[in-house]
Amino acid sequence: MISFDYKLNDPMGFHARPTGQLVKEAKKFESQINLTYRGKQVNALRMMAIMGLGTIGGDMVTVTVEGKDEEAAASAIKELLEKTV
Repeated sequence: MISFDYKLNDPMGFHARPTGQLVKEAKKFESQINLTYRGKQVNALRMMAIMGLGTIGGDMVTVTVEGKDEEAAASAIKELLEKTV
């Protein structure tokens, strides 16, 4: 299992565009990818659940990746977050 914290840079947090990109990227991997914010954990394949976290810029989310391709998945998700959120 790989876990890392990420501080959101986009003032709007997880809104439609970056969330859609995140879901699309997560679908490429077999590993289970979850986001945790304020004690609530959601699957990275669930767009509405991610948007429902109610994040804003400056919030810290924890990304957890577990599975066969977890190293590649964690790296790709981290890179995507750095570019979009």
